[in-house]
Amino acid sequence: MAFTGLFLIAFLIVHVYLNAQIFLPDGREKFLAGAHFMGTNALTRVLEIGLVVGFLAHIIQGLMLWSQNSKKRSNGRYAVKAGNATSKWYSRSMGLLGTLVLLFLIMHTAQFWIPNRANQFATGEEIDLYEKMKVTFQNPIVVVLYVVGCISLCFHLVHGFYSAFQTLGMGTARYKTMIRNIGVAFAIIVSIMFAMMPIAFFTGWVA
Repeated sequence: MAFTGLFLIAFLIVHVYLNAQIFLPDGREKFLAGAHFMGTNALTRVLEIGLVVGFLAHIIQGLMLWSQNSKKRSNGRYAVKAGNATSKWYSRSMGLLGTLVLLFLIMHTAQFWIPNRANQFATGEEIDLYEKMKVTFQNPIVVVLYVVGCISLCFHLVHGFYSAFQTLGMGTARYKTMIRNIGVAFAIIVSIMFAMMPIAFFTGWVA
């Protein structure tokens, strides 16, 4: 979980950087140039396969971990639940948050990645992803679902970022606070950036 989680965190950094080009002057051209490079470069296409494997591995590992934890709790429930005294609600809800993020991921890939790759295989041409975003995010229901997905992603990252480093032995007393703060900042910034994209298109801020 730690290694696949950190791999996906690295992907999020690249993904949010590329998508954030829409906010720059002449953002359409900058975004489309970046999307074209990521979609046609041989190295990134190979890494794309690794990304899919990483997502699947992370999901399967998460389900296995959730199942193991559920069995442990059912075999020895606490008479009194400590609640937030020992852990935050989001750390106890990673199964739910992970499921919401998965549903968000399915919706996102079905709307953008799959149509683009399908068109590439069929015609050899890429679709205009900027125009696709512009049209998709005119639907208020889709915008709300994306915002909810980004909120779920934020809490998932807040816990997952620190947990990954803790699993790798870096969550010591010396670095604990620093890693946790970096994780919170990363989760908030990335999630806000992703959420602002559909909001920007819907409100006409980006046109």
